This record gives sequence, structure tokens and C-alpha cells, in this order.
Amino acid sequence: MGLLNGKTGLIVGIANERSYATHIAKALVDQGAQCAFTHLPGDRNAHRVTRAVQELGVASPWLCPLDASDDAQIDALFARYAESFDRMDFLVHSIAFADREALRPGGFINTTRAQYLQAIDISAYTLLALAQRARPLMARSGGGSIMCMSYYGAEKVLPGYNVMGVAKAALECTTRYLANDLGPDKIRVNAISGGYLRTLASSAVGGADTISALVEQKAPLRRNVEGEDVGRTGVYLASDLSSGVTGETIYVDCGINIIAG
Repeated sequence: MGLLNGKTGLIVGIANERSYATHIAKALVDQGAQCAFTHLPGDRNAHRVTRAVQELGVASPWLCPLDASDDAQIDALFARYAESFDRMDFLVHSIAFADREALRPGGFINTTRAQYLQAIDISAYTLLALAQRARPLMARSGGGSIMCMSYYGAEKVLPGYNVMGVAKAALECTTRYLANDLGPDKIRVNAISGGYLRTLASSAVGGADTISALVEQKAPLRRNVEGEDVGRTGVYLASDLSSGVTGETIYVDCGINIIAG
């Protein structure tokens, strides 16, 4: 019997088979969860996400296009979801964006107002926007779990992470305030600070190529995190095992965050 049998929810942010959201989705599905998925607008994005999800064993995935910077599209997503499912037990937020030009080592000082606000909007505000729409569905189901993806660059300076670090710090703070507001509805809100994983998002960060070797050398577990590590944490947060956990940033990075220097 799976830990998540009978639970249904929405996963926002699969880009391809390497995405952290994909690893979380696989772990949730393996534990019996029913998952709905979004993809960026466009046929190519729809095909990429469909292929990734089908590889998880979901033969006919429920998919909906979403540009999360557009409130009308968020409203349309939740309206479609409510037509298809009678409950929402979990929501996975795994979306972030910053202009590649703003992710050059030593280039934070050159960040424009537009780049700064765009990173905050897509990487942090969208968690609030999705939580607003998820709240009534989760409350009707007796509660639920919302999780988002952060990174250690929210806390310490990492070369090239720049404005994305600022956005992730805002995301973690948003997590805490949402946890406080949604607690009376028995909705838990947590962030997973995953270690470095080679994805479409991480490849845009200047200087990212040096992180992997550094982690293998210095992390207590002497290895880089695997997608499965984060996936299992997603199962924990979506399940009743984490019933008393909310407002937390949970590090899943082989311990590199505890090492100085």
C-alpha cells in the first residue's frame, strides 16, 4: 500500500525528464498519488512534458498549459482542475526564471529593474498566486500540503546565482507567511532546498560547472544530491508523515549547507 493512495494533486514546473519536479512526480506516483500537470504554453513544451510524464508510467496524463506570470491563465488552470478532480491534497511549485544575462558571475550589480522584478514575480510571487487558488480546494479536502523548490543561494552568495538568490530568499519568506495564514485550514507549506542538479534551470547560472566538483569534495556525504533524494522528500511532505511540519526550509543537499568556506 502506497503512502499516498487516495491523494490527488497538482505539479507545476516539469520542464523535462531531468527536472526536480519530474523526480518528485515519480516518487509521488510510485506511492499511489494521482497527479495533474502543467506545461509552458506551446506544442513543443506540451510534447516535452507529456513524454517526461509518460516515462513515469502515467499513460494519459492530465495536462494544462500555464504561463504563471498571467493571472488569467492561473485562474483557467484551477477552473479546469476543479472540473476534473474533486479534491486537492498537494501542490508542487517548481518554477523559477531569471534573465540569463543577469546570471553572470560578478554581474549582480548590473541587474536591471525589469530583470529584478521578473525574477521575483515568476520565482516567488507565483507561489502565493497558486496558493490563493489552491486554498479553497484543499480546505474542502480537509487540508493539504504545498511545497516549493529553493536553493542554498537564497542564504549564501554563490557566483552567478545573483538575482535568483534574491528571488529564492523571497520564496522562502513567502513560504513562512503562507504557512501562518493557511495553518487554520490545515494546509502545510514548506520549501525544499535541493542541492545542485544539472537541469535546464541550473545550466543558465554562470559558474555552475564548478559546483558539482566542490560538493563531491566538501559535502558530508561526499556526493552530489540525486533527483531521487528530493523526490523522497516530496513524498514525506505530501504524506501524513509530515503532519506537524510547516513553514520550514528542508535542506536536501548531502549536507553541503552546514560546511563553512
